[in-house]
Amino acid sequence: MKIGFVGLGAMGQVIVPRLLAAGYVVTGWNRSQERARPLIEMGMQWADSPAAVAAASDVTFSIVTDGAAVKQVALGPDGVIAGIKSGGIYIDMGTIAPDVTRAIAAEFAAKGVVMLDAPISGTTITVQQGNASLMVGGDKAAFERMEPVLRVIGPKVTYIGDNGKAVTMKLAVNLLLMVEVIAFGEAMALAEKGGVPRAVALDAILKSVAASPVLGYRGPLILEGQMPKVPFADVALQQKDMLLVLDLARKFGSPVPLAAACNEMMNACRGLGIDHNDFVIAHEVYLRLGGQTS
Repeated sequence: MKIGFVGLGAMGQVIVPRLLAAGYVVTGWNRSQERARPLIEMGMQWADSPAAVAAASDVTFSIVTDGAAVKQVALGPDGVIAGIKSGGIYIDMGTIAPDVTRAIAAEFAAKGVVMLDAPISGTTITVQQGNASLMVGGDKAAFERMEPVLRVIGPKVTYIGDNGKAVTMKLAVNLLLMVEVIAFGEAMALAEKGGVPRAVALDAILKSVAASPVLGYRGPLILEGQMPKVPFADVALQQKDMLLVLDLARKFGSPVPLAAACNEMMNACRGLGIDHNDFVIAHEVYLRLGGQTS
């Protein structure tokens, strides 16, 4: 099976090597070819457009920033749909609005080909460790055909249902993740206000029943000098997902007060000018609100 990959940002940089290591022929495209150079050196082939990627592949993945970007690479004049072969499959791994996913899937269906939505849950670290999970929506027969490839990317794969259901589930998961990380910052600030040293408080939380995988790799980022220059998910990226959650909840009439509160903490990060950091930086907002220094 020949695999195409459109979008070679942070996640593409760790997914493509897994596919190459599994023996797949991978053809890729990115807006900046320079970003693709390390992958080309590993053996990835280069194509000049998403359409050319699809023409060279049996299945084409994409993982780009938002719904507008997915529409462009999927449906644009040089998009995947322009090059996809009969029997080909298109799989988008981004976190976008379910309505956008369904609309794009309908365009592919009108051409007689299948699109799956398969958002990935995890960071570059979890992908590299082989611990990422994928949720998949769309034609079940196509999912079953693609499942072995998906399990190379992440071993925990769950079929959710029709197109749009997987991104709906991903948004629900991201809501839970966001609340957990923001609550972590709140708890840490309270402990620190009470005189517990930050490293001690973090160690206690990570040994407690409240510990979780996301706190395991994100919690230490608040220690002195540990905040990465390239965040796993900065405030803007995480807030993009929260705004999608809030919009979906409004359409469903489903209350999400904790999501709304988390979104306000992202606004506070913006106001303080610390939004270029990983969103765990909300811990600093709590410190400042409590009159503490970071």
